[in-house]
Amino acid sequence: MNQKTERQVSDFNRDLKLKGFKAFQIEEDSGATRVYSRKDFYKICLTTGKSSIHYSDRSFEHEGTILFFGNPHIPYSWETLSRDYVGYTCLFSEEFIQASDRSESLLQSPLFKLGGTPVLKIEESQRQFLNGIFQKIIEEQQTDYSFKDDLIRNYIHLILHEALKMSPSENYIQQGNAASRLTSVFLELLERQFPIESPNEPLLLTTAQQYAEQLSVHVNYLNRAVKEITGKPTSAHISERIIGEARALLQHTNWNISEVAYALGFEYPSYFNNFFKKQTGLTPKALRV
Repeated sequence: MNQKTERQVSDFNRDLKLKGFKAFQIEEDSGATRVYSRKDFYKICLTTGKSSIHYSDRSFEHEGTILFFGNPHIPYSWETLSRDYVGYTCLFSEEFIQASDRSESLLQSPLFKLGGTPVLKIEESQRQFLNGIFQKIIEEQQTDYSFKDDLIRNYIHLILHEALKMSPSENYIQQGNAASRLTSVFLELLERQFPIESPNEPLLLTTAQQYAEQLSVHVNYLNRAVKEITGKPTSAHISERIIGEARALLQHTNWNISEVAYALGFEYPSYFNNFFKKQTGLTPKALRV
């Protein structure tokens, strides 16, 4: 197996897992690059410069100041395109932020949802305001204040609320019925299977039956609920998500096609090739050309 396919473990990652949170300044010389397990942490970045962000199978290219929201369950990569690149990064686990009762709805907002609004263009007055919040977070994490985690969570909430005021009118509305609740749990479980970080840790849930068993419901009941709420069958959601991950792996890793196929739960590369071509009209190899 190509050694490059394995994610490194760093002292930074161990410290981050222990505390559940870390904020730092991005220096002009890129000296603030950190190695960590993206699968475990949400990410908020305020950056100034030119960059290209690949988020699932979409790309955003920006010059100037942007605010970016990374979800650990959605694959993304970042290319810095300018020599001078500065800003701030805040990483936090779901456990850290959900210590506050107010956080669940914020993590379900369009800022962190697949197909939502992960990148916002920031004006100068907004940049100065957000810079101040990030600086307060960095300063606070160095203190011995007994309730500093609560204060940091409040700062993160402030960033999220400011962003929601800027973002397009794309509201997340939770329905109250049982079908909606089950569908919401299914979609969350689906997202939690991603991103795939190593060919040695393949996708575990690949069929509607497996998701139903995991959720302790009959597969027919799950299918009816998901179809009622979303208009699409359970299998369609699973296939679309696997295809989105396949595109990201093919475009943003050096894994060979057999490794990608195995990582996505396919027993043989030929099964993956047929599935990918049926869904996209292209072969996996053609996507890389």
